[in-house]
Amino acid sequence: MLGAFLFASMAAVPARAVTPGIAALDAAARASGNRRDVATHIGDTLFRTEWAAEVNQISANAVGRHLVVGVRMWGVKFHRPLSRETFVNEVVGVVGQAFAAAPQAEEVDLWTSVPLSVGKGAVVSGDLARPTSRTVFALTAIRGENAAALRERALRGDNVYWDPQWVRTALVGAERLP
Repeated sequence: MLGAFLFASMAAVPARAVTPGIAALDAAARASGNRRDVATHIGDTLFRTEWAAEVNQISANAVGRHLVVGVRMWGVKFHRPLSRETFVNEVVGVVGQAFAAAPQAEEVDLWTSVPLSVGKGAVVSGDLARPTSRTVFALTAIRGENAAALRERALRGDNVYWDPQWVRTALVGAERLP
Protein backbone atom coordinates (compact mmCIF):
# COMPACT_ATOMS: atom_id res chain seq x y z
CA MET A 1 0.00 0.00 0.00
CA LEU A 2 2.76 2.41 0.95
CA GLY A 3 4.60 1.47 -2.27
CA ALA A 4 1.54 2.29 -4.35
CA PHE A 5 1.19 5.64 -2.58
CA LEU A 6 4.85 6.52 -3.18
CA PHE A 7 4.61 5.51 -6.82
CA ALA A 8 1.45 7.57 -7.30
CA SER A 9 2.97 10.62 -5.61
CA MET A 10 6.12 10.35 -7.73
CA ALA A 11 4.04 10.16 -10.88
CA ALA A 12 2.31 13.40 -9.90
CA VAL A 13 5.63 15.29 -9.84
CA PRO A 14 6.41 16.56 -13.32
CA ALA A 15 9.73 15.39 -14.70
CA ARG A 16 12.14 18.00 -15.97
CA ALA A 17 14.51 17.31 -18.78
CA VAL A 18 17.91 18.92 -18.50
CA THR A 19 18.86 20.58 -21.74
CA PRO A 20 22.57 20.52 -22.49
CA GLY A 21 24.14 23.92 -23.01
CA ILE A 22 25.14 25.28 -26.40
CA ALA A 23 28.82 24.56 -25.67
CA ALA A 24 28.06 20.88 -25.00
CA LEU A 25 25.93 20.58 -28.14
CA ASP A 26 28.60 22.26 -30.27
CA ALA A 27 31.33 20.11 -28.73
CA ALA A 28 29.52 16.87 -29.52
CA ALA A 29 28.58 17.96 -33.04
CA ARG A 30 32.06 19.22 -33.95
CA ALA A 31 34.19 16.46 -32.42
CA SER A 32 36.06 13.95 -34.56
CA GLY A 33 38.92 11.48 -34.44
CA ASN A 34 39.49 8.17 -32.71
CA ARG A 35 39.29 9.91 -29.30
CA ARG A 36 35.99 11.74 -29.71
CA ASP A 37 35.64 11.78 -25.93
CA VAL A 38 38.76 13.94 -25.64
CA ALA A 39 37.71 16.13 -28.60
CA THR A 40 34.29 16.65 -27.01
CA HIS A 41 35.87 17.59 -23.67
CA ILE A 42 38.14 20.13 -25.40
CA GLY A 43 35.12 21.48 -27.25
CA ASP A 44 33.20 21.87 -23.98
CA THR A 45 36.00 24.21 -22.93
CA LEU A 46 36.59 26.07 -26.22
CA PHE A 47 32.93 26.66 -27.08
CA ARG A 48 32.35 28.53 -23.80
CA THR A 49 34.37 31.42 -25.27
CA GLU A 50 33.18 33.53 -28.17
CA TRP A 51 36.27 33.69 -30.36
CA ALA A 52 36.45 36.32 -33.11
CA ALA A 53 37.41 33.52 -35.52
CA GLU A 54 34.92 30.68 -35.25
CA VAL A 55 36.30 27.37 -33.97
CA ASN A 56 34.74 24.89 -36.37
CA GLN A 57 36.08 21.42 -35.57
CA ILE A 58 38.15 19.66 -32.95
CA SER A 59 39.78 16.30 -33.48
CA ALA A 60 41.70 14.10 -31.09
CA ASN A 61 43.64 11.10 -32.34
CA ALA A 62 45.68 8.63 -30.34
CA VAL A 63 48.25 6.11 -31.51
CA GLY A 64 49.50 4.04 -28.63
CA ARG A 65 50.09 6.47 -25.79
CA HIS A 66 50.51 9.48 -28.11
CA LEU A 67 47.64 11.96 -28.40
CA VAL A 68 47.47 14.74 -31.01
CA VAL A 69 44.73 17.37 -31.05
CA GLY A 70 43.61 19.28 -34.13
CA VAL A 71 41.62 22.50 -34.11
CA ARG A 72 40.17 24.11 -37.23
CA MET A 73 39.05 27.71 -37.28
CA TRP A 74 37.28 29.62 -40.03
CA GLY A 75 39.19 32.50 -41.58
CA VAL A 76 36.08 34.38 -42.74
CA LYS A 77 33.19 36.26 -41.14
CA PHE A 78 35.05 37.21 -37.97
CA HIS A 79 32.86 38.33 -35.06
CA ARG A 80 35.08 41.42 -34.75
CA PRO A 81 38.00 42.79 -36.79
CA LEU A 82 41.33 41.03 -36.28
CA SER A 83 44.85 42.25 -36.97
CA ARG A 84 47.75 39.83 -37.32
CA GLU A 85 48.57 40.38 -33.66
CA THR A 86 45.04 39.90 -32.35
CA PHE A 87 44.58 36.83 -34.58
CA VAL A 88 47.78 35.30 -33.18
CA ASN A 89 46.67 36.15 -29.63
CA GLU A 90 43.44 34.29 -30.31
CA VAL A 91 45.32 31.29 -31.76
CA VAL A 92 47.57 31.18 -28.69
CA GLY A 93 44.48 31.31 -26.45
CA VAL A 94 42.80 28.44 -28.31
CA VAL A 95 45.97 26.33 -28.15
CA GLY A 96 46.40 27.06 -24.43
CA GLN A 97 42.81 26.09 -23.63
CA ALA A 98 43.12 22.90 -25.70
CA PHE A 99 46.26 21.85 -23.80
CA ALA A 100 44.60 22.68 -20.47
CA ALA A 101 41.53 20.60 -21.36
CA ALA A 102 43.62 17.63 -22.57
CA PRO A 103 46.69 17.31 -20.30
CA GLN A 104 47.69 14.09 -22.05
CA ALA A 105 47.96 15.80 -25.48
CA GLU A 106 51.50 16.09 -26.85
CA GLU A 107 50.71 18.60 -29.57
CA VAL A 108 47.98 20.81 -30.92
CA ASP A 109 47.78 21.38 -34.66
CA LEU A 110 45.72 24.45 -35.47
CA TRP A 111 44.76 25.51 -38.94
CA THR A 112 42.48 28.17 -40.36
CA SER A 113 40.46 27.53 -43.51
CA VAL A 114 38.33 29.50 -45.90
CA PRO A 115 35.52 27.95 -47.96
CA LEU A 116 35.92 27.44 -51.70
CA SER A 117 33.11 27.79 -54.19
CA VAL A 118 32.65 24.40 -55.85
CA GLY A 119 29.64 25.00 -58.04
CA LYS A 120 26.32 23.26 -58.27
CA GLY A 121 26.47 19.51 -58.72
CA ALA A 122 30.17 19.20 -57.83
CA VAL A 123 31.23 16.02 -56.08
CA VAL A 124 32.30 17.03 -52.56
CA SER A 125 32.83 13.65 -50.90
CA GLY A 126 34.44 10.39 -51.88
CA ASP A 127 37.41 9.59 -54.12
CA LEU A 128 36.48 12.16 -56.78
CA ALA A 129 35.72 14.97 -54.34
CA ARG A 130 36.67 18.55 -55.08
CA PRO A 131 38.10 20.52 -52.17
CA THR A 132 35.56 22.68 -50.35
CA SER A 133 38.06 24.73 -48.33
CA ARG A 134 41.68 25.81 -48.36
CA THR A 135 44.11 26.33 -45.52
CA VAL A 136 45.27 29.92 -45.00
CA PHE A 137 47.09 29.58 -41.66
CA ALA A 138 48.62 26.60 -39.87
CA LEU A 139 50.86 25.92 -36.91
CA THR A 140 51.84 23.09 -34.61
CA ALA A 141 52.36 23.71 -30.90
CA ILE A 142 54.20 21.18 -28.77
CA ARG A 143 53.32 20.79 -25.09
CA GLY A 144 55.86 22.73 -23.08
CA GLU A 145 56.16 25.63 -25.54
CA ASN A 146 55.05 28.59 -23.47
CA ALA A 147 52.44 31.02 -24.73
CA ALA A 148 54.88 33.93 -25.20
CA ALA A 149 57.27 31.80 -27.28
CA LEU A 150 54.38 30.45 -29.38
CA ARG A 151 53.08 33.97 -29.95
CA GLU A 152 56.50 35.29 -31.03
CA ARG A 153 57.09 32.27 -33.30
CA ALA A 154 53.71 32.75 -34.97
CA LEU A 155 54.25 36.48 -35.50
CA ARG A 156 57.70 35.81 -37.01
CA GLY A 157 56.27 33.09 -39.23
CA ASP A 158 58.75 30.53 -37.91
CA ASN A 159 57.38 27.07 -38.85
CA VAL A 160 53.99 28.68 -39.42
CA TYR A 161 52.08 28.89 -42.70
CA TRP A 162 50.49 32.23 -43.58
CA ASP A 163 48.65 32.59 -46.90
CA PRO A 164 49.78 36.03 -48.15
CA GLN A 165 46.55 36.84 -49.98
CA TRP A 166 44.43 35.95 -46.95
CA VAL A 167 46.64 38.05 -44.67
CA ARG A 168 46.23 41.07 -46.97
CA THR A 169 42.47 40.72 -47.40
CA ALA A 170 41.18 39.28 -44.11
CA LEU A 171 43.30 40.87 -41.40
CA VAL A 172 43.16 44.56 -40.49
CA GLY A 173 46.36 46.50 -41.11
CA ALA A 174 48.19 43.52 -42.61
CA GLU A 175 50.28 44.69 -45.54
CA ARG A 176 52.98 42.05 -45.66
CA LEU A 177 53.77 38.55 -44.49
CA PRO A 178 55.24 38.08 -41.05
